[in-house]
Amino acid sequence: MKVTTKGALNAWLDHLASESVLIAPRNVDGIVLYQPVTGSAEITFEYTRPKMSAKEAVFPSTDRLVSIEKHNKEMTLAEPAAGKKQVVFGLRPCDAQGIAVLDAVFLKEPLDASYARRREATTLIGLACPQMWEGCFCTSMGGAPNDPSHVDVLLTAVEGEYAVNAVTEKGQALLAGLELKETAGEPPQPPLNPTESVLAPGQWPQHFNDQYWSLLAERCIGCRICAYVCPTCRCFDVRDEVVERRTGYSQHDRLRCWDSCTGPNYRVTAGGHNPRPAKGQRLRNRFFCKFYYMMQDYASIGCVGCGRCIEACPVNIDIVEMLRDVGKMTR
Repeated sequence: MKVTTKGALNAWLDHLASESVLIAPRNVDGIVLYQPVTGSAEITFEYTRPKMSAKEAVFPSTDRLVSIEKHNKEMTLAEPAAGKKQVVFGLRPCDAQGIAVLDAVFLKEPLDASYARRREATTLIGLACPQMWEGCFCTSMGGAPNDPSHVDVLLTAVEGEYAVNAVTEKGQALLAGLELKETAGEPPQPPLNPTESVLAPGQWPQHFNDQYWSLLAERCIGCRICAYVCPTCRCFDVRDEVVERRTGYSQHDRLRCWDSCTGPNYRVTAGGHNPRPAKGQRLRNRFFCKFYYMMQDYASIGCVGCGRCIEACPVNIDIVEMLRDVGKMTR
């Protein structure tokens, strides 16, 4: 296997930060987040999973889609210029899988131009988990703590050094400046937790009208934190913001902002009709989207088993518990 030292890795990361936007795990007031860093000194190497996923690197919480300028009777539209190349370092495999789920949605025709530009400019460097953390169930969602499937480069900590696996051509090109050496052996395999069973897609429709969703939603307060911490949730709202207005001229930015299907106003039409007025209907849609609709539309499960929603929910709605309950109803 190919390995690199911590010193060589730090020097390489400092070089990457000098020529591109480097996003990496960073300790911010005791909370680890994926954030832009100026060099390796700001990176946290010992962490479980960051509090938020890395999806904001390719799907920002607020994204300017287009600027609309009006000069008297003349109107022009301008898309944002292509951004600087960016590298996401220290990406946990579950978060890389989350970006792959977003790819399945936004890169399918018709292509989402804003997402596609940002994704093309992004290289993913994964860091394998040494174990499955509390609340993780990635193996039931088709992933693993050391899954290389969705990154360009995968690093694995090995006795003070890092094993390096170039997964894609983009990753191979990025490694040109990293000092590597050959050594015998293979990266260590992380211990795995027992996996939870996942329902086959065809089993979900029969539970659409079950009272279970209303009972589960009695706890839900519609805070939407589950969607914001989730690596795969991609619901959004679009709004226009006035940037400047003066005589004969105005500029408006059209913004895409994160939203959530569990919010009471999500999908409310201009006439005021709400197709999902009850909390149970909205919570049911969230889970059906992840485990049925995504499979039907994009051949992908909309959950990576990171466990963030379980940890963040203030009323203890547990997605694994939900899977168990629906599984019992199916039998």
